[in-house]
This record gives sequence, C-alpha cells and structure tokens, in this order.
Amino acid sequence: NYMKKLTFIALLFLCLPLWSQKVKNDTVRIKTSALCGDCKSRIEESLTYLKGVKYASLDLETKIATVIFVPTKTTIDAMREAISEAGYDADGVKAVPEAILRLPKCCQPNGH
Repeated sequence: NYMKKLTFIALLFLCLPLWSQKVKNDTVRIKTSALCGDCKSRIEESLTYLKGVKYASLDLETKIATVIFVPTKTTIDAMREAISEAGYDADGVKAVPEAILRLPKCCQPNGH
C-alpha cells in the first residue's frame, strides 16, 4: 500500500508540469477587402466566433485584421474562410459570392 502511494505521488509530480503548461497564442495578420466600420464589425465578429480566437481587430486604414489565436484550436485557413463566408476577401481567398450579395450595397465591392 505504501508503494502504491509513493508511485502515485511520483507520477503526480512527473505529470504536474504537463498540466500547468500555458497554451501559447500566435498572431496573424490577414489582408481583407473591408470598406467601412460596418465591414470592420462583421469581420471582427466572424473571427471572434471561431473557437480558439482570443482577439480580433481590423484596421480600416490598412484593411488588415490582426488576430490572436490558439493554434491547437483553429487555423489561419479557418480564419480566412470565416472572413470569406462573411463576404470579404481574405489574403488570397476570395469572398463567397452569395455572402457578398447578403451585404448591404455600400459594403459590396465598389459600394463606397
């Protein structure tokens, strides 16, 4: 019985560093086709709904979305796809045509 307890305690101390490891976040910048504040809100919202995204902010001047995410929970491709499905280009991924049509006219390409 003493050996079982000792083995358990030894295993606990060996595994403790694994449990306490902090998850590392990554940052990515994605070029978008955003035009205005409404576009900014839609893109940020579509990104923050993705599991693993901790923070998303779009700079309208540069049209670049900065995203902080957990790489074990989502991918950059998934983020680009989310932006595309919201109706906007994301790096080389073109906006989904049906999603563009759901945008207000002013947020569609050449709308402003």
